[in-house]
Amino acid sequence: MERSPELSVGRIPIVDVEPSLEQGRWPARAVVGEAVPITATIFREGHDSEGATVVVTDPEGKRHTLPMPQQNWGLSLYEAIFLPTKEGMHSFRVEAWSDPVGTWIHAAEVKIHAGVDVHLMLDEGVDVLTRARDTVRRGAAARESLTEAIAALKNGALAPEKRLAEALSDQVRHTLAKAPLREWVTASAEYPLLIQREKALVSAWYEIFPRSEGAKLNKKTGEWTSGTFATAAKRLPAIADMGFDVVYLTPIHPIGSTHRKGRNNSLEAAPGDPGSPYAIGSEEGGHDATHPDLGTMRSFKNFVKRARELHLEVALDIALNASPNHPWLKEHPEWFTTRLDGTIAYAENPPKKYQDIYPFNFENDPEGAYRAWRNIFQLWIDAGVTLFRIDNPHTKPLTFWERLLADIADAHPDVIFLAEAFTRPAMMHTLAKIGFHQSYTYFTWRQTPEEMGEYLKELAGESSFYMRPNFWPTTHDILTPDMQRGGAPYWKMRAALAATGSPSYGIYAGYEFVESVPRPGVEEQIDNEKYEYKPRDWSKADEFGIVSLLRTLNELRSDHVSLRRLRGLTVHRTTNPNVLCFTRHVPANESPKGREDTVIVVASFDPHSVNDAIVTLDMSSIGKQDDDPIPVVDAVTGAKYTWGREFFVRLDPSQTLVHVATVRL
Repeated sequence: MERSPELSVGRIPIVDVEPSLEQGRWPARAVVGEAVPITATIFREGHDSEGATVVVTDPEGKRHTLPMPQQNWGLSLYEAIFLPTKEGMHSFRVEAWSDPVGTWIHAAEVKIHAGVDVHLMLDEGVDVLTRARDTVRRGAAARESLTEAIAALKNGALAPEKRLAEALSDQVRHTLAKAPLREWVTASAEYPLLIQREKALVSAWYEIFPRSEGAKLNKKTGEWTSGTFATAAKRLPAIADMGFDVVYLTPIHPIGSTHRKGRNNSLEAAPGDPGSPYAIGSEEGGHDATHPDLGTMRSFKNFVKRARELHLEVALDIALNASPNHPWLKEHPEWFTTRLDGTIAYAENPPKKYQDIYPFNFENDPEGAYRAWRNIFQLWIDAGVTLFRIDNPHTKPLTFWERLLADIADAHPDVIFLAEAFTRPAMMHTLAKIGFHQSYTYFTWRQTPEEMGEYLKELAGESSFYMRPNFWPTTHDILTPDMQRGGAPYWKMRAALAATGSPSYGIYAGYEFVESVPRPGVEEQIDNEKYEYKPRDWSKADEFGIVSLLRTLNELRSDHVSLRRLRGLTVHRTTNPNVLCFTRHVPANESPKGREDTVIVVASFDPHSVNDAIVTLDMSSIGKQDDDPIPVVDAVTGAKYTWGREFFVRLDPSQTLVHVATVRL
């Protein structure tokens, strides 16, 4: 059986090209300004040299050639750095070739020094440099440089080693590297690379329940008046002042009355209980409507306008489910699952039951259901929403998401999707591969330095080319045991870890007040805002210093490119199992501004005791020599230190459980 040429190993073998998602089945992803390391394993028979370049094709079809120097001879590893400057679908390929100039240089340097085949080496140099001058397209200055090199090799008045040294000056080597003489060129396959806007990777979210902002209780009657889009807009300046760039709204649609949940998830709602905003749909409308207590579509658009004036983008929570009162139950009963007893199946996550929520069935009428949801998303995009937080996307068919995400990306490439999928890794990773820009993660449940260190390394590894984490220390659904017990110092530390451990992170309103009391038996807050109004006295928001800390963290993220990147993370050794140290580093050649940037984070996970530790840094990971001093400023305390390869820290919960130290150049 004859082998297809496309499957041939090639004259100069190229294997293990990265980044590649299943050999190009889906595009790897990056954002504008984010350095993309393109690597490949390249080798050849015998002892002759090979070389490599990367050819990137941008969305307009223009090709850009990048040098791909060898990084590790023993592993045959080559790497190029691509720094994208425009959005859109790119592609790249690796080209490898026989390097006759490199082969000659290596042989000549060894043999001429040893006095072996001296004149033959000089003659071969004349031949190969002549070919390099005459067969490769070059400017006049480059041609002249090679002509002078050839003349030096021919100059019998000079000693052989002097002739070789003049022929291989730095200028000549640069000329040859910039436009090499290539023979037996072999090309890899083309690999897709999607470049998106920076917010797909870097964002700071702040979550609110709009109905709580401005809600008022009439103490005489016991009746609540809901907050509105207008009263919620009054919170926006404070959110923007803390440095957040996304305000995330939980669902804003009409809420069903049948099986409405009461306070603390009770099965019976008392009069006036607003119900869960995830039980979407009533006589007032479904996912295409706003809750009448919040205001009209016009008032929602005014909210979006005010947010934009403050440089905030609006994210909307979309839950693909319905209350028993949703209009679609009557209009399209085929979009739901009917059990053998004739009842509609409600949502369950055993042992939890959600009688107020009916999940969608995408199998009976997939095209009709798809068109309906596509229209819903378009309606909110037209209203100014640029980010969507998707509730439980892992419970819907991936074919649906793949089609929807591609469709919206084609029409609105600026729209971003965050997946709230706490599930098995295979599902989380595939949701990212098919188009979700960001993903909730298990950050919240990584509660020891060892667990957190391993998780940070995992997220900064191979999956960083498609799965972008969004770290949340708490949510309206999640209050882990460590957060219940840790107190304000621990909440500050976890906020700092979220803001520095991931380019995207989020804070749920009320975090400032350390709302740490759980509902008995579950990992969520008592008096959960999902089931009741929860106005807060924002005049006391900085009682624990968390508002100030969040402002500082967001300013740091704005100023330091290393905190806006997922790769470049290293976890370092400490002598105390309660203490974690990691660094984020961007070298100058990977920085949009051409300057290296390093941040060192040291955190104690023990909120009840003073912890000392000696930290040992891998200096090479931050571009330093072992004996280099490291002057730093701790953004949390304002203290200045001069650290080195080894340094001592003491983390006292009465002062701080975390250092976020920026390295001064």
